[in-house]
Amino acid sequence: MTVFISGGAKNGKSGLAQDLAVHLADGGVHYYVATMIPVDEEDRDRIRRHVADRDGLGFETVECGRDILSCLDRVDRSGSFLLDSATALLMNEMFHDGTVDEQAGERCARELAEFVRSVKNAVIVSDGIYSDAARYDQITELYRKSLAHVDRTLARVCDTVIEMTAGQQIIYKGGLPE
Repeated sequence: MTVFISGGAKNGKSGLAQDLAVHLADGGVHYYVATMIPVDEEDRDRIRRHVADRDGLGFETVECGRDILSCLDRVDRSGSFLLDSATALLMNEMFHDGTVDEQAGERCARELAEFVRSVKNAVIVSDGIYSDAARYDQITELYRKSLAHVDRTLARVCDTVIEMTAGQQIIYKGGLPE
């Protein structure tokens, strides 16, 4: 089963994703695919909080901030995967060498779709940052547009699509496992 979860910050996406990934593992191996590459203390604090939240859940962490398909060489594809997050992965791909890679959104969408098709169970988290009515600078708008493309692709290829808003689940496609 594949699940895509999106929504705003602090709405319960990570908690739901962890619960689903553990449930889908059914006692088997479950991986946390960590995509954030920390650049400051705020990022490191966020990582520490996420690690603490997963403590005792049995996740094997796989660090993969770029080239997401490369992590498949280090795992058992029949396991359960929690990829957190598509948002950070796109950021890493788009801004990795001090320039802006305008093709990163298309590449991330394609590679994440292949990732989803290559594993037995996957739960992928993304942040809904593109629905804001404000206008931003050209690079920020490119990033938002690219993330929207990634998210639409994931919504198309995943079995279940969930938006978390105000701590509530809105299921747009599929359903939750029994």
